[in-house]
Amino acid sequence: MHQLNTKTPYKIFGDSIEQGALDQFEACLNMEGCTQGALMPDSHLGYSAPIGSVLKLKDRISAQLVGYDIGCGVACLEVAVNYKDVDLEALKEHILKTIPIGFNQHQASQEHTELLTKLSSTSKVLKDAFSAKGIKQLGTLGGGNHFIEVGYLESNNNIAIVIHSGSRGFGHVVASHYMREAVSRSAESGWYTEELKCRGDFRKSNINWWVPITSVANELERVKLMSKYESAELKYIAKHKEQYMKSQDVEGLHSFSINSDVGSAYYNDMNFCLEYALMNRTMMINKIAEYVLRDIKSMLPRTKKFINRNHNHAELIDGHIIHRKGATHAEKGMYGVIPGNMRDGSFIVRGKGNPDSMSSSSHGAGRVLSRKQAIAQLSLDDFKTETAKLVTNHTEKILDEAPQAYKNIFEVMELQSDLVEVVDRVIPLLNIKG
Repeated sequence: MHQLNTKTPYKIFGDSIEQGALDQFEACLNMEGCTQGALMPDSHLGYSAPIGSVLKLKDRISAQLVGYDIGCGVACLEVAVNYKDVDLEALKEHILKTIPIGFNQHQASQEHTELLTKLSSTSKVLKDAFSAKGIKQLGTLGGGNHFIEVGYLESNNNIAIVIHSGSRGFGHVVASHYMREAVSRSAESGWYTEELKCRGDFRKSNINWWVPITSVANELERVKLMSKYESAELKYIAKHKEQYMKSQDVEGLHSFSINSDVGSAYYNDMNFCLEYALMNRTMMINKIAEYVLRDIKSMLPRTKKFINRNHNHAELIDGHIIHRKGATHAEKGMYGVIPGNMRDGSFIVRGKGNPDSMSSSSHGAGRVLSRKQAIAQLSLDDFKTETAKLVTNHTEKILDEAPQAYKNIFEVMELQSDLVEVVDRVIPLLNIKG
């Protein structure tokens, strides 16, 4: 039993969690406003907080506890087509032709009408990031541990399409902005003092601009000139701040008051990123389902249950903010998808709403080897043997995603039997990695 040095109540649903992750978790439990914590059985060392952590803060929200890939999650669509009737090689070629993977994105802006209403109420930072990146990254997979899996349900042999992806580089820009903001507002960063110095430097270097403004008799003209001056000053400070923050640890444990302007702005922008990530996964799933059903007149009678659960988000409940970082929402009766690895497939689960986990479960199997360790220790021949029955786009470059790099998913599922009930399993047939 793990004993941590904290007065905050917590629960650990695992028996072999690395010490580094436990140390991170302990630090999170002792941060300002933390009232409860939980570690999922797939937990491992991350940045700021361990992957697989759930943390409840009173009146405070933390961009660091959500992470860079806001809204990253897993979606699954059942299609009423027997897996034996699908040409997997042709499907693979269709996916690689129509869905950008890795760092790639669409050449043209993607349809995003459903997001426009919500986009209008977001911050300028988010709008700029959406225009620069997000509008072309909708319907793209990304890299790392993101994947497209096509398999069949163990219960009925129907095709199941599973996608793990998030808000892409667009979400990363938004997250990075608020993480820097949180650090800049902390006393440790020293930015408050640096900003005052920065304003003084700007005033001195523009004294020939500043003095005449103060002596303008016409109030309207003075206001116009002052507005131009202040705009230039803000640009100067922003540029200096960007450079200054590069020397700061933006992945430390920081938070905003949920009632502050910046706290509420982050919460609003984060929720937009959740909608974006859902649309991103849905667009990819629909492209695959349409291909599978291309000879059938209507998709509707053939598409069954659609499940979507993200595992990087913050949820506001009665003045408390539950942060899930690599943890899946699992309210009582709520369906979810927990992927294991490319060899063992994914589990369809139903939540039990366990209060000790704040109605959460694992988001996958969890790494047992870091990416560097996997590349150094694992055999490429073993990797090829383990995945020989799958149709894939794999190369030696994704050895760090080999099944052996992850914890035993069957043991992980046993450890969270109090959190979720397994209702089905997706047996993998095709796996695409970025």
